[in-house]
Amino acid sequence: MNFEQRLTGGHPNSLGNTLEVVDEVLGDKSKLEELYQCYFSQDEVVRLRVSSAMKRLCIAHPDWLYPYTDRLLDEISQIDQASTQWTLAILFRLLADRLTLEQRKKAIIIMKKNLEHHHDWIVINTTMETLFEWSKTDDELKTWLILQLAHHQKSDKKSISGRAKKYLAWFNSHT
Repeated sequence: MNFEQRLTGGHPNSLGNTLEVVDEVLGDKSKLEELYQCYFSQDEVVRLRVSSAMKRLCIAHPDWLYPYTDRLLDEISQIDQASTQWTLAILFRLLADRLTLEQRKKAIIIMKKNLEHHHDWIVINTTMETLFEWSKTDDELKTWLILQLAHHQKSDKKSISGRAKKYLAWFNSHT
């Protein structure tokens, strides 16, 4: 069975065979492309599990995922699914020290759009986290983010409002 077949089925919130697929790719890096192609599956559960697998692979081998950066920015960012968007924020954070200036700019544009327009609480929280870390060394981003945090601290979702308040408090104590 190919990766797409192995990643489908079962409860949508379960990992299914994700860990086995990750182990297989860890054992044979040449299979990473097959896994990446599963992002284009019509099955949203497959795409969710691909995102989980990519995050795990990036933690283990960021050097393996870096060559996919432009494709993540240009292709995967276009997928309208919460799991792909929150995974992008995580991957961008994990790859931050490897990104070119142009890649970083594109990543910021994607994450700004998600923070402004997305309604999924995980997308908002992971995006806030990455942008917060990056804004510590980017005054322009910091200025923009503070305005977004002021908005998100009023969220009725406790995790979003709590994170926004925490980051605003950090900025206030470091000015």
